[in-house]
Amino acid sequence: MLRLVVRRLLQLIPTLLGLSVLLFVWLNRLPGGPAAAMLGERATAADRARIEAALGLDQPVWVQYGRFLRRLSELDLGVSTQTGQPVWDEFTRAFPATVELGISAMIIAIAVGVPLGYFAARRRGSWLDVTAVSGSLVGICIPVFFLAFLLKAVFAVQLGWFPSFGRQTTGIDATEVTGFYVLDGILTGEFDAAWDAAMHLVLPALALSSIPLAIITRMTRASVLEVLGEDYVRTAESKGLSRQVVRGRHVLRNALLPIVTAVGLLTGGLLSGAVLTESVFAFGGIGSFIKTAIDERDYPVLVGFIMFIAAAYVVINLLVDLAYSLIDPRVRVH
Repeated sequence: MLRLVVRRLLQLIPTLLGLSVLLFVWLNRLPGGPAAAMLGERATAADRARIEAALGLDQPVWVQYGRFLRRLSELDLGVSTQTGQPVWDEFTRAFPATVELGISAMIIAIAVGVPLGYFAARRRGSWLDVTAVSGSLVGICIPVFFLAFLLKAVFAVQLGWFPSFGRQTTGIDATEVTGFYVLDGILTGEFDAAWDAAMHLVLPALALSSIPLAIITRMTRASVLEVLGEDYVRTAESKGLSRQVVRGRHVLRNALLPIVTAVGLLTGGLLSGAVLTESVFAFGGIGSFIKTAIDERDYPVLVGFIMFIAAAYVVINLLVDLAYSLIDPRVRVH
């Protein structure tokens, strides 16, 4: 297992280096250069020259790239033009909210999608199968922001069952340890604060989980149907093995590999696609921060966001490989 982890980590280094090259080229190909993009269209030549000298943009390209790479390795992403604060500090304040929301949405998608897809495949052609397939199509077709507005209007505004915005109710004096409010409340024993944070998570997590839930349901159903037709499943059944053994050891375990791949890709997509959901519920994560950065052309923040999402995909890809090796030990030899 350790050899697999080391091998995968070494394979990911060229990926991050290639991304750093693309980011560097993108920054230097901005209309008028990075300085003009940061200062705006009305900036004078003297202003641009001063910024270029301050940022080292008047140096040769290889020197600029070396400095850019060194700063990335030191997690020095520059200073936000919106707030004047280091980009890394801004991310460490904002990303726990997005990660907490993304993990909650994926938990919902897996907890509902895998059992629903499995039982739909086991009862192919039944009302459960038809409902699961139809529901998954609806889930894929409905835009996330529309579903977010709908959930907010019905369950927060009209019924008042859940909070309509934010991560925690104003006035709750909760101790912040990790930035993950639910986890912080549990760690500090402030269970009222943890419950309040969880209630704030329900609606945005449901909205964000709609597409992953639909995809996981359909993927599970298709994968289980394919495995059910394999010879080794029929052989296991003909040997008189119990239903639990056949379903758990032979059907579900072999059907999990494509599902794990889908979960890995969808998790990375949730972290980068939470902008609209966070905006609807004023959740205060990276999504709303990035939306403002795009509007204000805050390129240091955008570079940091791209590197953050790339690192998230790298970590998720590694976790997917580890899950593969646990489900199917033959993967470890490749």
